[in-house]
Amino acid sequence: MYCLDVETYQDSDGDGTGDFAGLTQRIDHLVRLGVTCVWLMPFYPTRERDDGYDITDFYGVDPRLGTLGDFTEFVRTARDRGIRVIADLVVNHTSDHHPWFQDARSSRTSAHRDWYVWCDTPPEDGPEGVVFPDAERSVWELDKTTGQYYLHRFFKQQPDLNVANPAVRDEIARIMGYWLQLGLSGFRVDAVPFLLETDGQEDADRLPDPHEYLADLRAFVGRRNGDAVLLGEVNLPYADTAKFFGEPESGRGDELTMCFDFIGMQRMYLSMARGEAGPLAAALRERPGAPRDAHWATFVRNHDELTLDKLDDDERAEVFAAFGPDEDMQLYGRGLRRRLPPMVAGDRRRVELAYSLLFTLPGTPVLFYGEEIGMGENLAAEGRQAVRTPMQWTPDKGGGFSTADGDALPNPVVAGAFGPKEVNVHDQTRDQGSLLGRMRTLIERYREAPELAWGTYEVLDTDDPGVLAHISSLAEGAVLAVHNFSDRPVTATMTVPRLKGGRLVTDILTGDTLKSAAGGVVRTELEPYGYLWLRVNTPLDDPDRTTAV
Repeated sequence: MYCLDVETYQDSDGDGTGDFAGLTQRIDHLVRLGVTCVWLMPFYPTRERDDGYDITDFYGVDPRLGTLGDFTEFVRTARDRGIRVIADLVVNHTSDHHPWFQDARSSRTSAHRDWYVWCDTPPEDGPEGVVFPDAERSVWELDKTTGQYYLHRFFKQQPDLNVANPAVRDEIARIMGYWLQLGLSGFRVDAVPFLLETDGQEDADRLPDPHEYLADLRAFVGRRNGDAVLLGEVNLPYADTAKFFGEPESGRGDELTMCFDFIGMQRMYLSMARGEAGPLAAALRERPGAPRDAHWATFVRNHDELTLDKLDDDERAEVFAAFGPDEDMQLYGRGLRRRLPPMVAGDRRRVELAYSLLFTLPGTPVLFYGEEIGMGENLAAEGRQAVRTPMQWTPDKGGGFSTADGDALPNPVVAGAFGPKEVNVHDQTRDQGSLLGRMRTLIERYREAPELAWGTYEVLDTDDPGVLAHISSLAEGAVLAVHNFSDRPVTATMTVPRLKGGRLVTDILTGDTLKSAAGGVVRTELEPYGYLWLRVNTPLDDPDRTTAV
């Protein structure tokens, strides 16, 4: 899966803003990379008060980005290339300029009044904690027109919809059905726990079980498009996140098709900061299994700040010290507004280590645009915009994104060592040893090893604290992945279950082979930050000819 913002991907008409026509022109880059699903960040009409997440019309395309015709042409072209398209479903809130809210705030008896959450005084048992603590001090805002407060978990210009209102739930279904009819294959559901939250609402009893509503949405999507998915943003502890998959055995039905593994991502950075595999290994052992036909989504970073909120204070301080020691590199005291390559001072070995993990840890890998070439951030941009800079296609000043002057671009282009002159698609396409070349290889080998995505995985004990080893197994075969988090060369041994002594273990990436010792012991040698993908019990690395372990 590949996440991108149409606004910052490719400008086709020179006005400084990316558009669907430009995105369509770049579709073959995604094909060559091996992408099978594109996730579009919000492209709907907006007041641009929260990078498109403050929506004024759920049924349109922002004129800056093109037309509905441009959108459907992109979806058709992507489908022709074997790529599905999903989009952000942002229905926890609307813009305060949305016609629904404009009507709602006009009087206490307006038609859309109950579409939002109002109260005379903020309730003591209501939601606590703001998403943007640097900008908001409360989740309640007084509306002077009617003298009541409205709920907003995000910015005050983004009032929360009242999901307990059946009319709102029906409208959300209509929105989803509309875009599915236009060719989408599902949605990335924004802020799922907030969407389902009813604390402090007087009519909360009208939605006795929020999870039933999520199950209803999943069933609705399935009826409209049998292969559609719901990918959920659920940043909660594992036990709480797992509930959003649903409980098919209860007869209630499935909920989200995929949930992001925020815990695993944060523990990965802690492991990288320490040079020890322990934190990530512990997360993998703790992670609940996903139900059948559902999965975890794995990622190195996403479009927001690199959140570290599920680490404790000391652990977060470790990651800050290693990867973002300056205050302007941090955001809200909970995350980093940086991309990985600058965080590791451009160390190619550590960058590759992270993406080798992405494609070997069980789940669906999700890339954020620019990761495939090692783009950096621009800390001169405000907040989260630091990582939402224009895509770098060529060594030109504007990175091949646009011919417009820099001040017309949605965000400034990255400067310095990670700017377009040094990091771009054009040059890396012509260099097989580039990061882009390596990413294409990793994705190709990943597609040849279904065990990595769908196998039953087990974290193995090793004799070196810097080494993570895990094996993913299907009836047809197994793959052993070994990663060295330390800055020193290591020789690590591990015992592979059900592997007999003397059997061949084949390196998927190089074709080299080694033999296991008695008792299924495998001895591996890794360079600093090195990694191995080893097919077990297979004479040759042949995805069409494997044998069971």
